[in-house]
Order: sequence, then structure tokens, then C-alpha cells
Amino acid sequence: MKNYLRFSYVGSFASLGVGICCILPISLMLLGVGGSWVAVFGKIAATGYYVLTVSTVLLGLAWVLAYHRGIIGRLSWRIAGSTGLTATAWVLVLYEAQINDFLITLM
Repeated sequence: MKNYLRFSYVGSFASLGVGICCILPISLMLLGVGGSWVAVFGKIAATGYYVLTVSTVLLGLAWVLAYHRGIIGRLSWRIAGSTGLTATAWVLVLYEAQINDFLITLM
């Protein structure tokens, strides 16, 4: 079970990284750090939905296995933390345009 828990955390942090990379270029430009290297984030952002989907599936698998093995009580806080990270990543990706519009108004 610990392997699935590790996979869920790896997937959650990967999805959070993809979620952050959608907002990071505008944030860096807001701080005065810009240039052509910022275009690298575009390639990462293109895979965002795939990474989020895989991490959500891994997370769901961790919940199901913990429930079926009867150890959900011991692992619920850990899996809930991973669920929170993945949910945050989904919010960042789904509201990317609104967040970027807000950051642009700050410029």
C-alpha cells in the first residue's frame, strides 16, 4: 500500500507543478523576470491535463486499495493530503485564464 501512497503523492506533486507552470510565467513577468526562456513552460502546460488525469487515477486507486484492505483509518490523512494537492492543481489549471487575467491587471 505504501507504494500506491507514494505514487499518489508523486502524482499530486507533478500535477501541482503542472498547475503552477500555467501561472508562473505571468507571475515572473510581474516580478520583472522575463525573456524567451519563459516559453519552456508552454510545452509543460500542454501536458497538463494528461498529468492531472493520471495523478487523479493514481489517487483514486490509492483510496480504493486503502478501503479494500481495511487500512483507510491509518492512511486517510496521508491520502487526504494528496487529494488536497491534486484538487489545488485542478483549480489552478481550470481557472488559469482568470488567474492570469488578474495577474495582468496588477502589471
